[in-house]
Amino acid sequence: MTENLPLSRRPLDYFFIVMFSLYFITSMISDMVPTLTGALDPTSANVFVQMNYGYAKGCDPLFLNPPIWMRFVTGLSAFVYGPFYLVLVYAFIKGKNRIQVPAIIYGSAISFITGVVVFGVEFFGEPEWRCQNPAKFLPLNLPYVLVPILLMVRMRKELPFARKF
Repeated sequence: MTENLPLSRRPLDYFFIVMFSLYFITSMISDMVPTLTGALDPTSANVFVQMNYGYAKGCDPLFLNPPIWMRFVTGLSAFVYGPFYLVLVYAFIKGKNRIQVPAIIYGSAISFITGVVVFGVEFFGEPEWRCQNPAKFLPLNLPYVLVPILLMVRMRKELPFARKF
């Protein structure tokens, strides 16, 4: 049986650890708020609502008053993907090869939901939901599509932690 490489010999895996740690935090803040509250109120005393409002105003009107389908998307992120990010972080640190199939399923799902559905609405959907500031929107949101694609590339071969990326 092939032994896994220690994390120190898989330096690019640190990238995934950092990104999925950040994604856990953002899913708990950015996605949980619209899921639980719906429309963002700029006068809210909740600092997380204010932060989300600051992002959405003038950039992402889909987040200002999300339709119910978008609340399902953010709910998936907050309550399914969010905890899974912690599982991914643990798997990368410990070199758990069993994460391969769940990681590919996650990468496929998030790339489709975010990459096709949300980006499609943001750029080609109803005018009231279209992205108003692509220069702000893309740097903040494109990594949520690109990193899962990189994850699928990382997990493409058997025993992903027994080899360098």
